[in-house]
Amino acid sequence: MKQSKYKSYDELPLFLNAALVAEVLGIAPSSAYELMHEKGFPMLKVGSRIVVPKERFIEWVERNTGGGCECGTD
Repeated sequence: MKQSKYKSYDELPLFLNAALVAEVLGIAPSSAYELMHEKGFPMLKVGSRIVVPKERFIEWVERNTGGGCECGTD
């Protein structure tokens, strides 16, 4: 698995694109794009772009990992 350069949720921008979701989760960009189209994933469509609000992304990670993310909000 790829290592994320982010050590805290605070370092993330307000909105994440597929490439950033992939980097944070340590997955391929194509996998992130597929994930962003899954039911229940917190994506927002702005014109032809798909972005993920940072706060909704954090909630999704915590909900899907039982809150076990090491990156925390310290």
